[in-house]
Amino acid sequence: MGDDVDLVAAKRKVGGVARQVLGHVRALVELVDRATAAPAALEQAVRRRVDELLNEQATSNLRQLPAGRLRDVVRKGVRFGELEKRFRTVADVAAVPPSVLQTVPGIGASSAEEIHKASRQLAAQVRGEAAVRFDPDQPGRGETSLLALLIAWRDTQSAVAALHASAVNVRPHLHRLAAAAEPTGSRAKMFFSGKAARTAALTALAHLEQLLDSDSAADLHQRATAVLHVAQYGNRPAPEVWREYERDAARINALLATVPGAVRATDEEAAHGYAPAELVKRIQAVPLNTDRLKTTLRGYQVFGAQYAILQERSIIGDEMGLGKTIQALATAAHLAANGRTRFLVVCPASVLVNWINEIGKHTTLTAHALHGAEREGATRVWLSRGGIAVTTFGTVAKLPVPRDHGIQLVIVDEAHYVKNKESQRSQAVAALVTGAERALFLTGTPMENRVEEFRSLVEHLRPGLASSLDRFGRMARAASFRRAVAPVYLRRNQEDVLQELPECLEMEDWVQFSDADERAYRVAVESRNFMAMRQAAYATPNHRDSAKMVRMLEIIEESKANGWKVIVFSYFRGVLDAVQRALACDTAGVLTGSVAAGKRQQMVDDFSRLDGHAVLLSQIEAGGVGLNVQAASVVIIAEPQWKPSTETQAIARAHRMGQTRKVRVHRLLAKDSVDERMREIIEAKQQLFEEYARKSAAKEADARATDRSLHQPVDVARDEAVPAEQRIIASERQRLGLDSSVR
Repeated sequence: MGDDVDLVAAKRKVGGVARQVLGHVRALVELVDRATAAPAALEQAVRRRVDELLNEQATSNLRQLPAGRLRDVVRKGVRFGELEKRFRTVADVAAVPPSVLQTVPGIGASSAEEIHKASRQLAAQVRGEAAVRFDPDQPGRGETSLLALLIAWRDTQSAVAALHASAVNVRPHLHRLAAAAEPTGSRAKMFFSGKAARTAALTALAHLEQLLDSDSAADLHQRATAVLHVAQYGNRPAPEVWREYERDAARINALLATVPGAVRATDEEAAHGYAPAELVKRIQAVPLNTDRLKTTLRGYQVFGAQYAILQERSIIGDEMGLGKTIQALATAAHLAANGRTRFLVVCPASVLVNWINEIGKHTTLTAHALHGAEREGATRVWLSRGGIAVTTFGTVAKLPVPRDHGIQLVIVDEAHYVKNKESQRSQAVAALVTGAERALFLTGTPMENRVEEFRSLVEHLRPGLASSLDRFGRMARAASFRRAVAPVYLRRNQEDVLQELPECLEMEDWVQFSDADERAYRVAVESRNFMAMRQAAYATPNHRDSAKMVRMLEIIEESKANGWKVIVFSYFRGVLDAVQRALACDTAGVLTGSVAAGKRQQMVDDFSRLDGHAVLLSQIEAGGVGLNVQAASVVIIAEPQWKPSTETQAIARAHRMGQTRKVRVHRLLAKDSVDERMREIIEAKQQLFEEYARKSAAKEADARATDRSLHQPVDVARDEAVPAEQRIIASERQRLGLDSSVR
């Protein structure tokens, strides 16, 4: 807007033209105001729709309760007379006043009041237990309407943020100039105004026209119009609404969780990781700054970020699928909003691209990939400009990071990768952590085989605390152990904090070897080839001769009939090749360790975008860590894995925040084979993890978690000093009559 204005031209516009200009200004301001108010209006519409759905659900549930159920609620002596002849359900009773109940034979005034009060109490209880849940397979009209409003609310929040950025320098000038130019709309007002007042009004009118014609005003109009357009999402067709829900269920459900009463209240102790009350109080007192975040946090995620900020060096060990990445980014965003500038993420190469994407999706911070041939240049840019740098365990030791690097937060994803402190990557990470202001380890499996592994992670962060854990040996009380690590370890589980997450049905599909399977298996045992024993069920050239393959194809065919997406996990590339041949190449691809890290996420994205049924094959070590495959609702694990965490992580790729359907997990297992022997060992490992690491600082009141002895011997072969693979081979050779005794 220039300083020079043509007052003569402005004078010619006094009256009708000036009124038009002022009218355009009022219209633009009104448009901006309506757009700015859109998120609040949609929030109120969401709240109303939630209340309607909860009331409908509560009424429906009350209609399932016979009126006689009220006898269990009222005090003794209350007379019911012929109540159950006149009223069939509790809902019927709750819908009428005491005066109507009093007309029922055998019910006096006092009993009528008591019965009515009891019916309202029961109705309130049922209403409190109601919750909103979205099921794409059963899309109700009320749920569809609510979803449309939630999506509109989500999108207007983002659009209004852009509108504010545009309006901040334009809107005040519009108000000021319009007020000053207001007399130009009336020739009479201008005639009776003094010379200075006329000049000021004409100058304001000229400047106002310049502003209305500027790119800034055009941008403001465009952004405000865009907000109001997005706000109309509530009128979109139902199929489009449900497709959007499946695409972004995690964020939509997080937004729903901010509406009081919409979801069932989580167990506060569980959401706080069973941390001591005094620690919880100090954590909750941390003011979390979310100015640099672009996403909505769940309550337990806010607590996780507050925990990381307060404790400075800690482990978030939440079960897979609860958003450890978002909690880490919220921590970094808080620090950035408070003046910190330099953050570093160390992660497996397979998830580097995912981290870069998540930084852009959830924060306003700049992401830098310190990997590959350009890593040195990218490192210099990051050190100079700040932001969140992401590198890999394989690269971290090669980074040209100075000793006085000034990193404010080091985030180590899949931190169990550095449990061996003798390895090069552990030492490189330790050096970074030592020099950083803060460090945050993320791992859903902090301990896989021994308590000592957990101790080694703690040692990276709190050496003093780690040394105090030495007293916890094999027979240690698990609850005491969890209380001891509460200052450094926070863990929550899915069933405690994700009330809307569909259930996960885990099934063991046991098959009996076919004759061809049996022959292949016997050859593998004879040659003492453990890996061949694990793959023998898929070794037959004709897939119809493989009992496991036949069962897998049955599961896939059933999934196809239901329109479900399937992901098949195996440790072995050869098994996946056999599955692909059996499916006649009818798959979305084979994700293996040889696929470049960036390409893996692209394969998952392509698989997710396919409409309806699809099958993705993946090596469990390549696709079972870090990738998000919520599009799949059927998981097939082709053979048992050595580590319980390997299978758990693979399942969590699908059964995680954002999953919209019930997840069906099929473990294919062969009777009288290596599978049985491995399952026995795996169950013992899982027991150890459940006792020590699954909860953090759990109360001793849970007897199951306090007094159980761990590391119970598994009677697979007689000599436990022999490595597990050799014991299994020896046991199978004896069972098949190849050896007379176990050696």
